[in-house]
Amino acid sequence: MNLYAPIIGLLALTAGFMAISIMISTVLGPHRKNKAKYEVYECGVEGTPQPLDGGRIPIKYYITAMLFIVFDIEIVFLYPWAVSYNSMGFFAVVEMILFIATVFIAYIYVLRRGGLNWE
Repeated sequence: MNLYAPIIGLLALTAGFMAISIMISTVLGPHRKNKAKYEVYECGVEGTPQPLDGGRIPIKYYITAMLFIVFDIEIVFLYPWAVSYNSMGFFAVVEMILFIATVFIAYIYVLRRGGLNWE
């Protein structure tokens, strides 16, 4: 149990800070209600009402978010590999080269299809 004491202490400290921050913000924060506070706001684009039968939704924000997720996942796999590089053999090097090549090919595909062009 002594090994988990710092983790439990940090979780308790975090929970306490969170609770105190929420209480202070509700007590000291402004309580002004206005129409703009309740308006829909997404990525700096003014919200427009969608027709009932659907409509075209610009997906460039979502594609960019998916690209960030892909490259974040790449970093998640590269960091532990770099840390334990000396203890791994040649097989791990080949696997990482294949992984990086696959992600690079996907990047080239997105680049050629115009996924990174903002109009």
